[in-house]
Amino acid sequence: MSIYDYKVKTRKGEDFNLSVLNGKVILVVNTATGCGFTPQYKGLEALYEKYHEKGFEILDFPCNQFGNQAPEGDDQIHEFCTLKYKTRFDQMKKIEVNGENEEPLYTFLKSEMPDEEVKGLKAKALLKAASKKSTTTKETGDIKWNFTKFLIDREGNVIKRYNPTVEPKKIDGDIAELI
Repeated sequence: MSIYDYKVKTRKGEDFNLSVLNGKVILVVNTATGCGFTPQYKGLEALYEKYHEKGFEILDFPCNQFGNQAPEGDDQIHEFCTLKYKTRFDQMKKIEVNGENEEPLYTFLKSEMPDEEVKGLKAKALLKAASKKSTTTKETGDIKWNFTKFLIDREGNVIKRYNPTVEPKKIDGDIAELI
């Protein structure tokens, strides 16, 4: 199995076959509009603007599993992102990333890269607190909070998993190496 074997839903509910992204560098991220990490949308858009023409895509999956921080509908989330952060990349349909109803793509991503590196005491403390608050972070490899990111190379391999405290600008060098 590879990332290209999966289909996800667009925010309009249409099937989107990930095989159409074969040959592109992809960043997959679960997001929320009311999260302390929500300002990362600005950095995500900066990466998208910088690398999109060179074969870079962002798959943004809104998720309401962590602190009820994305209660809006898919269209409202898209409107929020485009108005407040001027995002040009589209959001997919809202999903769950942990538990019995988790999106199969996330089951795959977590199996390929079961944990992320956490550097610094502040980041470690923040993620430990988030994991305790989360009612869905139960298994090893589960997503701990919104804005967990997975970097995929042009062949569909999961290269790296970034914890939510890693700002998009810190991913720039990893993307540049793959582009």
